[in-house]
Amino acid sequence: MDNAEAETTTDADGTDRDRCQVQGRVMHPLVLDACCGGRSFWMNPEDERALFIDNRQGTWPVNRPGRSPIIVAPDVVADFTEMPFSDATFYLVVFDPPHFTEPRAGRGTIRNTYGCLFPGWEQMLAAGFKECFRVLAQYGTLVFKWCSVEIPLRDVLALTDQKPLFGHRSGKLARTHWVTFLKSDA
Repeated sequence: MDNAEAETTTDADGTDRDRCQVQGRVMHPLVLDACCGGRSFWMNPEDERALFIDNRQGTWPVNRPGRSPIIVAPDVVADFTEMPFSDATFYLVVFDPPHFTEPRAGRGTIRNTYGCLFPGWEQMLAAGFKECFRVLAQYGTLVFKWCSVEIPLRDVLALTDQKPLFGHRSGKLARTHWVTFLKSDA
């Protein structure tokens, strides 16, 4: 991990949990945001119950008057396809991967805010689902967010063998999907 240290500890119930020291702060996070970007949908983007990871970090200006720069500042720099955490570490995992392929994302605000998908994105998202379920505790919840402007939700859900419980559409054109899974297999 680039900017954090992790070690495994055992809870009173015998469950192994990752304890992380992030910027001098010891954390026993219950929640993982597996690709946090700018943490834009979080009620409190500094919530100490959550650990925020992303495979990139940086600050990018937005060329519009009055707009704040895009800041991607994860607690841990890591890729959601290969996370540095033990199995069954988190009770809730948020998975909001990039939604657009490189040609559509371009080189500006959309790419800087959300990242982008490269050729082979199907394997990357399949590995991301698998890894999110690996670090999710038994009976834990995975919240998956997807924007279906370019790639239909059904094509992405086909990349995991896990079945969603329910979902909700949001956004001006109802193209953003929030899908909830429950990990119930051993």
